Amino acid sequence: MKVKIGILIASDRASKGIYEDLSGRAIREILHTYLRTEWEEVYKIVPDTRMRIAGELRSMVDKKKCCLVITTGGTGPAPRDVTPEATESVCDKMLPGFGELMRAVSVKQVPTAILSRQLAGVRKRALIVNLPGKPKSIKVCLEAVFPAIPDCVALIGGPRLEINADLIKVYQV
Repeated sequence: MKVKIGILIASDRASKGIYEDLSGRAIREILHTYLRTEWEEVYKIVPDTRMRIAGELRSMVDKKKCCLVITTGGTGPAPRDVTPEATESVCDKMLPGFGELMRAVSVKQVPTAILSRQLAGVRKRALIVNLPGKPKSIKVCLEAVFPAIPDCVALIGGPRLEINADLIKVYQV
């Protein structure tokens, strides 16, 4: 059985088809590069509303049985940016180190990275990670936190994620 990984895009414009979703493609490419485990993608684009984001997170974890859900978009300070609030509302535990590390690596490239509110948390046996919306920022942030993802998923009772050790070093129990 393949592992299920959710990719959730929070974007008013992408959900209406106004522009192509490049951020989902960036996440997908990184996961295909780093993971050797066969995985099935559960993909969804939703508008920037707290209820829709939270509802889709619950669906991806509870119904579709994703062990990892990566979101992108909605992490800034604008009024419509509500992904962190939606994520917190569905999580059992928050993991502040993820957001701290993502901002620390991002601010070295873009001073306004301190405005970003990405975070991570656990819902049941799934890890949910919020990333910023720009593909370049997604790459920087996901590469920074990826070494902790396989171990975290295993620690919360999810499947063992096999990685491509030639490309990235991770700690696994």
